[in-house]
Amino acid sequence: MSSTNRIDRRFSDLRTRNEVGLVPFLTAGDPDLGVTRLLVEAACRAGADLIELGVPFSDPTADGPAIQRSSARAIERGVSLPAIFEMVSEVRKSSDVPIVLFGYYNPIFHYGPERFARDAARAGVDGVLVVDLPPEEADELYGPVTDAGLKMVFLLAPTSDENRVRVVLKKAGGFVYFVSMTGVTGSKQIDTSEVRSLVDGLRQKCRLPIGVGFGITTPDEAAAVASFADAVVVGSAIVRIVEEKATAADLVPTVEEFVRQLKEATRNPAPAAA
Repeated sequence: MSSTNRIDRRFSDLRTRNEVGLVPFLTAGDPDLGVTRLLVEAACRAGADLIELGVPFSDPTADGPAIQRSSARAIERGVSLPAIFEMVSEVRKSSDVPIVLFGYYNPIFHYGPERFARDAARAGVDGVLVVDLPPEEADELYGPVTDAGLKMVFLLAPTSDENRVRVVLKKAGGFVYFVSMTGVTGSKQIDTSEVRSLVDGLRQKCRLPIGVGFGITTPDEAAAVASFADAVVVGSAIVRIVEEKATAADLVPTVEEFVRQLKEATRNPAPAAA
């Protein structure tokens, strides 16, 4: 397999354009997989550079209330990994935007790591981020995923010590996801000055692009983070729109417009603080 995939190519294109990436998060199957496909396609039209697609799980401990509720709604609809792969295959008929599956290890373990990696690659998935699988314990999945040509994305946080940083940077592919705060997604606002300092320090050691997420809910916050990150990840704010809108006719254009505003913000980052 080639060592490059859509994620590598997208970040290369972004560097050429001197542009920061936007990574919207959507929970697969909320409100249903048909609408999720429409939302992914709408986000791509609006300028999304990568899509983070949440795999529903019954105990999403790293996620805040909004994403927990979205995961529960998807599970109630019987959303499964094979159905998600089928939906990604449909998206691939119209879009080449990289897709990263974001989730927990339990569903992957029960599906089978090798089968998961094979089916994900065949569907058109580009990367995998497993929130509760630290790199020290990831070999069972890391081998099949990388053999299939996918990128294994890992998390770093403000609390990550030097050893964790070293281990993550040795194994990470595609980009490094820097969690902007301790706690769960969507739980509080981001302190951009503190995160900037941490990301600047990480950049001295990291050969990969650095995406920053958790706590980014508005275009202004996205612009602030875009002044020092390589990509901005927005999740809970989008998931709340999905929760609040009653029909797809309302939902899809609202999400598309919000993603367009976020992308415009990453094209025009806030000036760096003095």
